[in-house]
Amino acid sequence: MTPFTAKVIAVIQAIPEGRVMTYGGVAKAAGSPRAARQVVRILHSMSRKYKLPWHRVVNAKGRIALDDESGSVQKLYLLGEGVAFEPDGAINLELYQFVPEADPEDYFLPPLE
Repeated sequence: MTPFTAKVIAVIQAIPEGRVMTYGGVAKAAGSPRAARQVVRILHSMSRKYKLPWHRVVNAKGRIALDDESGSVQKLYLLGEGVAFEPDGAINLELYQFVPEADPEDYFLPPLE
């Protein structure tokens, strides 16, 4: 596992219930602001193994990026945590976006494999 991947995992694990982060916000907090697509890859491949709260990561417009059944599940999980959706289906990022204050190094980092 690369150091960036470990940081991404730590950032996502730190998102509190009822809050969201964008893919780009996760990448920035992990030290690579232009790596939003890498965050998507990490979420896809490691969510189950590290029990990541994948449903708390949305796109830059505050929308669920998944179009299939997983998108419906994501919305249900977020609603269950108290996240409200606007009439157009977006989440108000001013209200619900989590911005980590600590350096990702301060979070629990999974062991490098």
